[in-house]
Amino acid sequence: MGVTKSEIFSQSQNDIAQIAKVLGHPARIAILEHIAKVKTCICGDLVNEIGLAQPTISQHLKELKNIGILKGNIEGTSICYCLNNEKWEEIKIVLHQFLNIFSNTSSNCC
Repeated sequence: MGVTKSEIFSQSQNDIAQIAKVLGHPARIAILEHIAKVKTCICGDLVNEIGLAQPTISQHLKELKNIGILKGNIEGTSICYCLNNEKWEEIKIVLHQFLNIFSNTSSNCC
C-alpha cells in the first residue's frame, strides 16, 4: 500500500479525513452512542453492551482517545472513559464548515 502523502493536503483536509476515519467504524459509533446515552464515564465492561471481544473494544477506545474524542482516567486497575466535550465542539465546527460547502452549490451538473 502506498504512502498517503498527507503533506500535500491542507491541515483542514487532513483533520476531516482523520475524523472520518475514526468515525468510520460502526463499533466506534456504538461506543460513542452508549457513552452519550448513559451521560457518564464508562468504567465497566462494554463487551456486553457492544457485543465485541474486550481486546477489540480496547482498540476502538484507543482510536477514539487518540483523536481526542474520549478522555480516559485511570481508576485502580481500570480506565474510565468519557466524552471530551471540547473536542466534540471542535469536530462539530469542522464538519459543519465542510458540509456547508456543498449546500451552496448549484445543480448545473449531470
